Amino acid sequence: MMLGRQKNIAEPLVSEPSAFLFEMAIKKLKRHKSPVNDQIPAELIKARGRKIHSEIHTLINSIWNMLELPEEWK
Repeated sequence: MMLGRQKNIAEPLVSEPSAFLFEMAIKKLKRHKSPVNDQIPAELIKARGRKIHSEIHTLINSIWNMLELPEEWK
């Protein structure tokens, strides 16, 4: 029996959101609701198209991979 040291590597519990899941979440946004903290209405996000969706997705994934929310988001 070998009693050497083993490295334990923590795997993330949940992988970063895929582009598909992100698009599905945008489709589920309800229109004509008051924006909450960010003051960005759902209609604006839905109307801006794939370019803005891709940029928001990239931003969210980069924050996801940092494993810490920006202070403004807490």
